[in-house]
Amino acid sequence: MTAGLIHYILNLLHVTVHIRDVCVFLAPVFSGLTAISTFLLTRELWNQGAGLLAACFIAIVPGYISRSVAGSFDNEASPISCLLQVYPGLMMTAGLIHYILNLLHVTVHIRDVCVFLAPVFSGLTAISTFLLTRELWNQGAGLLAACFIAIVPGYISRSVAGSFDNEGIAIFALQFTYYLWVKSVKTGSVFWAIGCCLSYFYMVSAWGGYVFIINLIPLHVFVLLLMQRFSRRLYIAYSTFYIVGLVLSMQIPFVGFQPIRTSEHMAAAGVFALLQAYAFLQYLKDRLTRQEFQTLFFLGVSLAAGGVFLTVIYLTYTGYIAPWSGRFYSLWDTGYAKIHIPIIASVSEHQPTTWVSFFFDLHILVCTFPAGLWFCIKNINDERVFVALYAISAVYFAGVMVRLMLTLTPVVCMLSAIAFSSVFEHYLGDDMKRENPPAEDSSDEDDKRNQGNLYDKAGKVRKHVSEQDRPEEGLGPNIKSIVTMLMLMLLMMFAVHCTWVTSNAYSSPSVVLASYNHDGSRNILDDFREAYYWLRQNTDEHARVMSWWDYGYQIAGMANRTTLVDNNTWNNSHIALVGKAMSSNESAAYEIMKSLDVDYVLIIFGGVIGYSGDDINKFLWMVRIAEGEHPKDIRESDYFTPQGEFRVDKAGSPTLLNCLMYKMSYYRFGEMQLDFRTPPGFDRTRNAEIGNKDIHLKHLEEAFTSEHWLVRIYRVKKQENRQALDHKLRNIAAKQKFTSKKTAKRKRGYIKNKLVLKKGKKLNKKSV
Repeated sequence: MTAGLIHYILNLLHVTVHIRDVCVFLAPVFSGLTAISTFLLTRELWNQGAGLLAACFIAIVPGYISRSVAGSFDNEASPISCLLQVYPGLMMTAGLIHYILNLLHVTVHIRDVCVFLAPVFSGLTAISTFLLTRELWNQGAGLLAACFIAIVPGYISRSVAGSFDNEGIAIFALQFTYYLWVKSVKTGSVFWAIGCCLSYFYMVSAWGGYVFIINLIPLHVFVLLLMQRFSRRLYIAYSTFYIVGLVLSMQIPFVGFQPIRTSEHMAAAGVFALLQAYAFLQYLKDRLTRQEFQTLFFLGVSLAAGGVFLTVIYLTYTGYIAPWSGRFYSLWDTGYAKIHIPIIASVSEHQPTTWVSFFFDLHILVCTFPAGLWFCIKNINDERVFVALYAISAVYFAGVMVRLMLTLTPVVCMLSAIAFSSVFEHYLGDDMKRENPPAEDSSDEDDKRNQGNLYDKAGKVRKHVSEQDRPEEGLGPNIKSIVTMLMLMLLMMFAVHCTWVTSNAYSSPSVVLASYNHDGSRNILDDFREAYYWLRQNTDEHARVMSWWDYGYQIAGMANRTTLVDNNTWNNSHIALVGKAMSSNESAAYEIMKSLDVDYVLIIFGGVIGYSGDDINKFLWMVRIAEGEHPKDIRESDYFTPQGEFRVDKAGSPTLLNCLMYKMSYYRFGEMQLDFRTPPGFDRTRNAEIGNKDIHLKHLEEAFTSEHWLVRIYRVKKQENRQALDHKLRNIAAKQKFTSKKTAKRKRGYIKNKLVLKKGKKLNKKSV
């Protein structure tokens, strides 16, 4: 009634507005009226100032604003529109930079801002790494760390121009948060702790890897407590960080109440409770006797541990605390995802890291960062405990998952910089200055060490050591020169490696492949863009394309066509249905494609050029994902030989040789002879001659194949009409002869508007 009345009044006032718009903006309007009524009520209860504050509070408090946002049309104004389920930090950063540049009258397109966002934040990451390393060691190590992280391949893969991804800004937020945390622990200042909370809030808005921060910082506090390094500085820093950071992180819509309801955040809460208990015991220790303190300590610890344990069990059993998600659980149990959640394990970034990847991404830093870690442990303090824990945990996680190499790279750069800095200080420093410090300094230090021996005893003379008797401990110039040249050569090799990796691996888009011929000339393979351009130009704008989820974003962005699954598909059953279609025979797959209204099927095939990232190599993941949802129809064992091998030649499984993916990949491939040394139908990627060369498609037809056969597109045929049978072959069953008996309920029927004919008169057609 309210919405209808407002719409009626506006129409009376000749304000043309749709009823839908009235419903959308009804809740915000009444939110303002609620603020006014709250002001009036609070003013009557106290005074006008309190009323203004109450109106401001209720205008922005989440407890009410959840029911008063635009789009809410409910009795309580509950929203009918849901929030976008992504981390908003990346988009907000790009939008804010674009807005500020426009305010300064710097005309720039939002696309250009997105393209150059990652390199700009790469520079900020170098600055934050310098600040953090300077706090941990010295300024020279900080400069080296900034130089390392600016060019290291492990980070430059996410910081090249055009890389508009969450990690591009998240590593800066990660390093800056750690710098502010170390600063707050060293100073015990609430100012630095609040700055750490704000940086953590930005990290939460940017990347899901914020869980690494909220677990590493509590681990640092816990280890400091075990090492008996508790201090008021530590108490102020962590108490401020946890409370303010918890509240700020819950303001991100995608995160919501996860910080208090998920298992990956419970360690931070437990350490916070432990820190409060430890501080309380330290307070009581100065006010109780030793016997009373011991009794209270054991009793309090037992009760607190039992209470926390029972509370966690109860909350987990009732479902209030969610268990570990599959992605985080796979970090502890590396085989869990492959067995239970194959969609997670199928992502290449979630595979375990090989030793080659460590050297490829870090080069000489892999060998030098353990030395830097040893230097930090040798000269331990509160902040170096943090970097040691950071290094150990990052090494473990990077070994479990390739994607987490990104979190290892900054700490490797810092510790390697500490190692190089220590070596250069030792071999490039002046031996005389190191062995003979200034006289006033040495005398002051001697006075401090020997305060009780300032005067000699009577009759005794101090023993003096002559310059000739003092042993020579300095390093010779030859050793200095050799070690220095060796270190500089290692750094030069590191710079050359970084330049080569950046040029060959990260300087071209993923949709354009490049290779080199024997004479050194460059060969460009542009099959992806060729196929997407064909899709855009030769298919209906409403056509639906079925492909594996890896290519969903590319098809949507470059071909402007609808895909069934893409990189943001969260529905595992939908991806499993596509995998079932790819791994079934053609007839069963055709039924699935009809139910999904598929017009075209796109696959990637690398058998001609030797491209190892094609769909045949990914095929087993399609089978595993489909088996998880359809175990009765799809079984992984059916696609292996009796010896347990996955083969595409004649010895391959019959199920594999007749599935849709195999047929689409090798259709007409048996007629092609790539080289005079190989037979027709020889797959260069798998180094085998295919087993099924006589492939015929019944429900699909080839629509497009790119120049190097890298992308193949098939058109789904429309369902044919039923074939007409000869009348002699028809077998029509006669209807059953049944005469119903008339009963009282079933009376004899009659014809409506029955013509009445009279004998001797003609029927008038006009009356009919």
